[in-house]
Order: sequence, then C-alpha cells, then structure tokens
Amino acid sequence: MEIGAGRIGSCSKEHEKIYQEWFNFADSDNDGRITGNDATKFFAMSNLSRQDLKQVWAIADSKRQGYLGFKDFIIAMQLVCLAQVGREITFDLLNSDDDFENLKPPVMDGLDVLLAKKRSLNSSDPDISGSSPVQPSISAQWFSSKSSKKIPLSSVTSIIDGLKRLYIEKLKPLEVTYHFNDFVSPLLTNSDFDAKPMVMLLGQYSTGKTTFIKHLLKTSYPGAHIGPEPTTDRFVVVMSGPDGRSIPGNTVAVQADMPFSGLTSFGTAFLSKFECSQMPHPLLEHITFVDTPGVLSGEKQRTQRAYDFTGVTSWFAAKCDLILLLFDPHKLDVSDEFKRVIYSLRGHDDKIRVVLNKADQVDTQQLMRVYGALMWSLGKVLNTPEVVRVYIGSFNDKPVNENATGPIGKELFEKEQEDLLSDLKDIPKKACDRRTNEFVKRARAAKIHAYIISHLRKEMPAMMGKAKAQQRLIDNLEDEFAKVQREFHLPRGDFPNVEHFREVLSGYNLDKFEKLKPKMIQAVDDMLGYDIPELLKNFRNPYD
Repeated sequence: MEIGAGRIGSCSKEHEKIYQEWFNFADSDNDGRITGNDATKFFAMSNLSRQDLKQVWAIADSKRQGYLGFKDFIIAMQLVCLAQVGREITFDLLNSDDDFENLKPPVMDGLDVLLAKKRSLNSSDPDISGSSPVQPSISAQWFSSKSSKKIPLSSVTSIIDGLKRLYIEKLKPLEVTYHFNDFVSPLLTNSDFDAKPMVMLLGQYSTGKTTFIKHLLKTSYPGAHIGPEPTTDRFVVVMSGPDGRSIPGNTVAVQADMPFSGLTSFGTAFLSKFECSQMPHPLLEHITFVDTPGVLSGEKQRTQRAYDFTGVTSWFAAKCDLILLLFDPHKLDVSDEFKRVIYSLRGHDDKIRVVLNKADQVDTQQLMRVYGALMWSLGKVLNTPEVVRVYIGSFNDKPVNENATGPIGKELFEKEQEDLLSDLKDIPKKACDRRTNEFVKRARAAKIHAYIISHLRKEMPAMMGKAKAQQRLIDNLEDEFAKVQREFHLPRGDFPNVEHFREVLSGYNLDKFEKLKPKMIQAVDDMLGYDIPELLKNFRNPYD
C-alpha cells in the first residue's frame, strides 16, 4: 500500500538540484517551509492563472498544513510544468503514468536573473546552490524554554505551530492551575503535536491484527509474532526509523522526539510490556501503527494483567487518528474485557472502524449470517443509533479462498479492501484537521475541568469541618457535576467519567485547589472563538 503521491514528486538528481536552489530562494526565512506568502511571490513567475495556481497549491499541500516542504515543492513545480503545456490540473495526476522522473522544470519568468543576483551576493559561500542545512525546529524550544515571554507571531509558519503557540500561552496555564494532567491527560509536548498519524488495531487473539499490519507493509516488522495462539503479548508501536530494530518501552517513554512520555503514568509493569519497532518503509513515513495484545475472554485475563489495560487503550485512542476493531467469523462474541475496552473508546466514535477479517473461511450463506450476528453483538456494546461501518475481507498475503466464497465473494472482498485502503490513505491528508479537532476537544474538556475543580473549592468551608465536607462532596460528585452543568450551561455529554474522577479526587485536599480565575477561562474562550478560526484562515489556500 502506498500513501500520498504515486510517481509524482520523483525526479532526476539534476532536476532535484535545480529545485533545491529554487526552494532555498523561495523560502524567505530559511525555515525549510514555503508559506502562502512565499508561494504567491514565487509562483507568480509561472504566469499561470490564479485558478490553476489554486489547484496546484491544493494538491501539493494535500495535508492542509499551510506550507510546502521540499517534497511538496517538487510536486508543485511538476504540476506547474504540466499546467504550462495545457494539462488540466486535477487530483488524478497524483496517480497518473506520466514520466515525472524526466519532466523538465517549468519556465519561471525572470527567475534566472534573480538567482544570478543572489549567487553574486553570496559568492563567498560555495554551498549556496546546494541543499541548506536542516534547521532544528524553533517550536521545539518553546516547550523547553522557562521564559514567560510571549511567542512572536512571526515565528508561526504552519497551523501546527499556531496550535503549539496557543497551547503554551493560553491553554497550558489553565491545565497546570487546575491539575488537568492528573485527572484527564498529561500535558502536551512538542512531539505530541509533530507526531505522525497513528492507527490502532484492537481485537481478540488471533483475529489477524499483526498479519493486517504485515499485509499493508508487504513485509514483517522487527519483533512481530504470528500464530493461532495469543502471540502478541505487548503493545507494539510500528514506526519509521533508519534501520530495523526494537526499542524497549522504558527507553521509548523518555525519548523527547517520541510522543509516548505520557505512558510513564502506567508504571514499569506496563512499560515492560511496551516496545517500539522501527524500520525504514515508505508507508511508515506517513502513518504509525499500534499493535495491541489480543483480548481474551472472561475475567481471568483482567486479573492477570499487572497494568491498566483499558486505561492504556484509552490513552492510545485519544492519540490515534483511526481505531480498527478486528473480528473473525469464529470470534464474534464480545467478551467482558473487550466490552470494557470498547467502552473506554467513548468520545472517539468517529475514529472507530470495524473489520470482519478472515471472511473467506466461510461460504456466502454463512457470511451473511456471520455479518448479522456481528452487527447484533456490536449493537449491544456501541450504543449508537447509527450503523457502524464494517469492512469485510481477508487481509493477508494469501489469495482469496474462492472455493468457499465463489466469484461474487471475491469481488466483494476486493471492493471492501479498496474502501478500507482508501480510508487509510486519507489519514495523512486529514491529520492536520484531526489535530485541530483534538485540540479543540481538549480545550473544552480543560475548561469544564476548571469549572468542576473551582466549584468543589468554593463548596469547602472556610474553617471547621473540612474533612466531612470533602467526603460529602466526593460521595455526591454526580450531584456536584449537575450543579456545575446548570450554573455554566454546559453540555452533559462533555463531563468526565464520575467514578474515575472520584478515584483521582480522593487523593487531593480540595481546600488546596484554586478558585475560579475568569481571565484564564476568558483566554480559552477567546482562543476557541477567535484565535483558532483566525489561524485556520491565515494558513488556508493562498489563492482562495
């Protein structure tokens, strides 16, 4: 499976050198990104119509990040070249059979003169026409800096940078003040914003989770074990890396460039059952996969685990862009633990897809009954009036068993597989939108959390009977939630789980909590109502 561009974006070494010089010239602030302002000045030299350039930007910035990296810039230049010879610029060009390798660079009116002038000014630097050194991310310093100075708007060159700035200046102070990181989610780091989109696979043992990843990669990954018995006994993150290797969980959790530092809260018992599998692969440059231990039936599995399994899946669910629940025709029952796991995905329903794997093990008539039974089982657990999307197929490297399915079944499986792969291909394109969506959800959750904490603080007596008052508030937490909801007109569905909140709250002294700080709440309201819409507007297609 290939993500993103097909052959487009590939070019000869000679053309790549030319594009690198053009890219360095267009990149006015040398940050390795061409923003909308840079692009409008540079692309104007192509003498194309505004409509053509709008389409060029839309395809080159398909991830809607608000800027072009070097690879995106090459795609843009190749599209400009095709537009100059009269080709219609559409998204179909991403998968066309054109010889992009030998496609000449476009004609850019007056560019040679400007480049010659720049070379003469920088003649003392022999590497000016080569590739510029990769600059470390400026935004990474925002999280490590202890300075309380505001981050200048000029240093924001993408939507993700803008979200980082808003988080540090407006949302993080609220989270720290009201201990949001202890109750709901750890504080965000630079790597949380920059992480590649993630896909998590969940299911009972031997439903084909590891085989599914192997099928997409067309190869095995380091540390992969496949068998009819429960083989994957740990959480494995499969991601891009310079060479094939497995990194232990404790090491992964402390690496600043990986978004897994929040997992340290689940303790060494979990981290010993967690590892990162790295390998060089074109698909992994766009998507990270999370392989999980098979869920077994009954209470025995839960009592034998030394860590909070549902808590870990819930943590990953919040980080993931897509969650695949795998079933096979012989394992349709939803066990107690699997039910708890699915319940822990509450609030992430839009990410869930169901895969009925190994469907070629039964004939067409049995498959119809299996599908009905699966929908019946899911209906009791998911508790939604809408029908969940179920992909039917056999996601492994073996040919479909036509003896069981017949020609109609084979055609159905191929169409279903195409639909699922299309869903996966869309993930990198939607990653920036998803990140914004999760950020807004987090901001709303933090605001409600602040209201709850400050309300509990307000209900505490000034002098006598503090212990009894605290116990009464904790025991009647559901009623306190209702009071907060009525007072501030908040939606009931956005409130946290009462039992979990009560459990964490019991370890705190309510009297030590902060009172409500309206300025902090107002800052988050301004961020949601004005700053984020303005950010999205500033980094939309510059030709809109």
